[in-house]
Amino acid sequence: MALLLVVEDNEDLAFGISRSLENAGHVVEVAADGVIAIEKARVLKPDLIVLDLMLPGASGFDVLKNVRASGVKTPVIILTARGEETDKLHGFRLGADDYVTKPFSVSELLARVAVHLRRAGDAAGRGDSESANEIRFGDVIVSPAARTVARGQERIALKPREFDLLLKFLERPGFVFTRIRLLNEVWGYQADVQTRTVDLHVGELRRKLESDPANPRHFVTVWKTGYRFDP
Repeated sequence: MALLLVVEDNEDLAFGISRSLENAGHVVEVAADGVIAIEKARVLKPDLIVLDLMLPGASGFDVLKNVRASGVKTPVIILTARGEETDKLHGFRLGADDYVTKPFSVSELLARVAVHLRRAGDAAGRGDSESANEIRFGDVIVSPAARTVARGQERIALKPREFDLLLKFLERPGFVFTRIRLLNEVWGYQADVQTRTVDLHVGELRRKLESDPANPRHFVTVWKTGYRFDP
């Protein structure tokens, strides 16, 4: 199993690619915007990136350039409707590992993904790459697969819902989540759950993970709206 990042703004295509990769046994994260893709690549450190070129926010070339500049060496397969030789060459110069031109067969994409994961030593599982996929902010280290959190050398115990809320924030650094959205996506908006529940859980994350919970640096309140995570 590998962690893959699919960067595609076409919702139907992104869903189809993600479902196919998940059926092949992988864990998939999706980004529909170039700026979000850059943040997810930096924070999640995926094992492989499937990257469209035509994106809102920042182009696929911009994403690739930023990813490589940040030191992320994960394989990148560019996925685009463009077929011009100059685009391919430019992508390779920026650090792309492969190129798939739309329209394409799912089996072809899966085969290319398998080849690059095998070359990276990930075909049999996450193994030693687990540490490479840790998420870090401040002095906090989060391991999504193991569902563990540590500050420095100290292991921090989070309740299951606290960990789910933390992962939701980590998915979209800088994004402002409303309380209602968090209730929907983390709690499933159960009838017995109130917006105050979100505040209490954010308070616990601050208490356990912030150096100064009274003046949070990472879990920031956005007045009259909700919360934002700043790495």
